[in-house]
Amino acid sequence: QVQLVESGGGLVQAGGSLRLSCAASGSIRSINAMGWNRQAPGKQRELVAAITSGGSTNYADSVKGRFTISRDNAKNTVYLQMNSLKPEDTAVYYCNADVFRYYSNKAQLYWGQGTQVTVSS
Repeated sequence: QVQLVESGGGLVQAGGSLRLSCAASGSIRSINAMGWNRQAPGKQRELVAAITSGGSTNYADSVKGRFTISRDNAKNTVYLQMNSLKPEDTAVYYCNADVFRYYSNKAQLYWGQGTQVTVSS
């Protein structure tokens, strides 16, 4: 089994910063892309940022210049540094990882349980 555990969410005022972490553990041979998605009440889940094993990144237009995704491959951990937060960033943030397990030739996508980020105006 593979588990993804997020941490770092919370309540912050507009203009503030938060750093989310997501650690993957379990039967992991390697991880391809890792990423962060978010879902606000009444809205669909959307991609926030993603990063490949080689460090290439991709961001939603709404967070470019404010959020930075990074990863520590040795720790199977992905981070999301969120600066200049806005009330519209309020959502549950989910991490995911495209994982190759031992004895498997096919990657499988795993999700964390989500962490709440609330930005007050």
